Amino acid sequence: YTGDPLAIGGYGPLLGTGGRKIVLLSLRPAAGGVPDMLVARVEGVTTREGAEALNRMALAVPRGRLSPPEDADEFLLADLVGMAARDEGGAPLGTVADVPNYGGGDLLEIRPEGGGPTWLVPFTRTFVPVVDIAGRVVVLADIDEVEAGPPEPEGPAAA
Repeated sequence: YTGDPLAIGGYGPLLGTGGRKIVLLSLRPAAGGVPDMLVARVEGVTTREGAEALNRMALAVPRGRLSPPEDADEFLLADLVGMAARDEGGAPLGTVADVPNYGGGDLLEIRPEGGGPTWLVPFTRTFVPVVDIAGRVVVLADIDEVEAGPPEPEGPAAA
């Protein structure tokens, strides 16, 4: 919904940490040619300290202000959290706990069916060929490759 970063100004008041209402009075691109960095004037913020207090604050838009996805292949990443994760044969693997992105693309964090540490799956068609929003299930493929982790080094072990 923010392919154009300035579009964030069209959603009305945003929700910040702790439910704080953030009203953007004006927006402009930041200097330096970084297309997704904006400079905003925020209602009620009149000092440098007040502005600095907003640094790194997560902002959200109430879901009701977003239009529904136009395509069957479109959905909100938040809709994936809590969905059942199954293998291609239908066996339960766990539940989608989160959809993080550490800079290399979206991942599904899977909480295993029987407990234990979570594991990450690249959120690509190769590893997640089916996303059934209505059925609340994702199908994971090539799980052995994901769960195996990095290959063991060859040759003698270092001391």
